[in-house]
Amino acid sequence: MKNVLILFILLGFLSCKNEPKVAENNIKEDVAFLADDKLEGRQTGTQGEVLASEYLIKRFKAIGIQPKGTDGYLQSFSFKPKTDPHKEVEFTTNADSTITGHNVIGYIDNNAKTTIVIGAHYDHLGFGGEGSLFRGEDKAIHNGADDNASGVAVMLNLASRLKVKNDQAENKDNNNYLFMAFSGEEMGLLGSNYFSKNPTLDTESINYMINMDMVGRMKADSTLAVYGTGTSPMFKQTLKSNNDKFKIVENESGVGPSDHTSFYLIDIPVLHFFTGQHEDYHKPSDDSEKLNYEGMDLISDYIYDIINDLDDNGELAFRKTKNESEETPRFKVGLGVVPDYLYDGKGMRIDGTREDTPAFNAGLQKGDVVTKLGDSTITDMMSYMRALSVFDNGDEAAITVKRGEETIDTKVRF
Repeated sequence: MKNVLILFILLGFLSCKNEPKVAENNIKEDVAFLADDKLEGRQTGTQGEVLASEYLIKRFKAIGIQPKGTDGYLQSFSFKPKTDPHKEVEFTTNADSTITGHNVIGYIDNNAKTTIVIGAHYDHLGFGGEGSLFRGEDKAIHNGADDNASGVAVMLNLASRLKVKNDQAENKDNNNYLFMAFSGEEMGLLGSNYFSKNPTLDTESINYMINMDMVGRMKADSTLAVYGTGTSPMFKQTLKSNNDKFKIVENESGVGPSDHTSFYLIDIPVLHFFTGQHEDYHKPSDDSEKLNYEGMDLISDYIYDIINDLDDNGELAFRKTKNESEETPRFKVGLGVVPDYLYDGKGMRIDGTREDTPAFNAGLQKGDVVTKLGDSTITDMMSYMRALSVFDNGDEAAITVKRGEETIDTKVRF
C-alpha cells in the first residue's frame, strides 16, 4: 500500500512537471505599482523614474528576458532642457545643468535575422509642470495610470506571453523581440529619439515597431485607434483579419505625438495603439482605479494575434506616409475642450470641457458635436482646426452643436 501511495505521488509530481507553463497576467498589479503616489509621477530625471526603472528591470528578470541596454537593462541618456521650444534637444555628457533619463530594454533572442520592437513610455509629468492641464493652486502628483502605465503593463504582458510561447515551441518565432520602456517621452520623445541614434542592436534588422500609449480607457463602444497603418502594405489586412472585438479607427501616418515616430523616421514600419483622450488626461485624477482592465486584456490579445499572424511574412516592406502634422493649421485660440479623437461621425465631438474656457462659458458640454464654427462647416478634426485658425484672442464666433437630437446655436468668445 505504501509503495502504491509513493507511485501515485510520483506520477502526480511528474504530471505537474510536464504541464505547460502559462504566462501570468500582471497587468493590474503593474499599473498599480507604476501609478502609485510613491513614484511621484515618474518624471524623467527624478527618483520616481529611477524607482520605476528598477521595478521594470525586476519584471524583465522575472519574465526571463535578457538585458539589451548599454548597462544591463538600462540605456541612460543625458540632455540639456530646451529653452527654445523650436530647437532640437541637445544630448550631452556634460554634467552641468543636465537631466538623465533611463530607457529599460529587454530581449528575447530567437536567433532570427529580424527583430520586432514592442515599446511604451513609462515616464510622466511628476507634479505637473508645463504639460499639465490641472488648474488647481497646489502642485499634485500626476500618477499617469493611463498615460502611460497602461501601455507599459500591456507591453510586459506581451513579453511574458511571447517568452512562454517561444520557450515551449519546437520551432521558435521567425523574429526576435526587443521590449523597450522609454523615458523622456513627455519631454519630446527623448528616450526613443536617443535609441534611434544610439541603438543597442542593428536598426537594419528591426522588422517593425509596435507602440502602446494610453490603452487603458477603452470606451463602451470598444473603439480602438491604430496609427501607422500606411507604413507597411501588410498592416491593414492583418488588422482587419484579426479583429472581431473592436471598432477600429485607422490613421495611416507614421508621425504622431508618441514614440513610434522615432522609429518611423528611420524607415521602420510602425503601429501605435491608443484608446483616446479623456477628462483626466495630464491631470492628477488619471488614477489606476479608472482603467478598463478587461479592455487592456483584449488589446493585448489583439496585438499578440497580429504579431503571430505577421510572423511568417518575412521582413515587412516600409512605406512613407503623408505627414499630417505638417498640414495642421496654426491657431492662436482654442475652445478649451478635450476632443474625442476616436469619433468617426460628422463634426468634432467634445469629450470634456475645462472651467473658465470659451466652451465652458458658452455652455458647451461633454458629448456635444460641433458642426459649425464661424462661417466654416465642421466635418472632422482637421476642418475644426482650420476653422479655429482664423480667430484671434477677443474674437466672438457663432457656433452650432448637436446635443442628442437637439441642434443648439450659440456664440463663443475667445
